[in-house]
Amino acid sequence: MANRKFTILVTKDSDEGYTGKCLELPAAISEGDTIEELRENMTEAIQLVLECIEDDHSADEKIIIEIPSPV
Repeated sequence: MANRKFTILVTKDSDEGYTGKCLELPAAISEGDTIEELRENMTEAIQLVLECIEDDHSADEKIIIEIPSPV
């Protein structure tokens, strides 16, 4: 994922953990006990979502991702 940046919406859970959701890839959601653990888990979640998208398309196809506008 060189040179790719993603925005993560972080929410502090009531049980001392954190939940994250990637704004550019809504299917990438994870959690962690610490911010660092959440960062690692979100990196893995984003990689998995991107792999799934790329696996569903041949190398010469365009991949179009629609990003919903904030409400």
